[in-house]
Amino acid sequence: MNKADVIDVIVNDVRITKTQADAMINAFKSAVISTLRKGETVTIVGFGTFMISNRAARNGRNPQTGATIKVKATKVPRFKAGKDFTEKINKINYSNSK
Repeated sequence: MNKADVIDVIVNDVRITKTQADAMINAFKSAVISTLRKGETVTIVGFGTFMISNRAARNGRNPQTGATIKVKATKVPRFKAGKDFTEKINKINYSNSK
């Protein structure tokens, strides 16, 4: 599923225009990114938490030459799924199994 597919789902579920749905997605992305850049987390209860993790500097290897290289420390975005979200993904439909 890509952004256009998500927009179609939102249009059908919420009954808004594609332009409005696209603007909603862009506003959500912008809000999450700007909050994470400030070092804060974004928690949507029942869905999950967006956060930043610090990845320490380390030594790596150039796969072509095998030479050791230094990889700089960096910040990486993470998402931790909420309990409700995880349960819905793992829900088993027992009515079809016998």
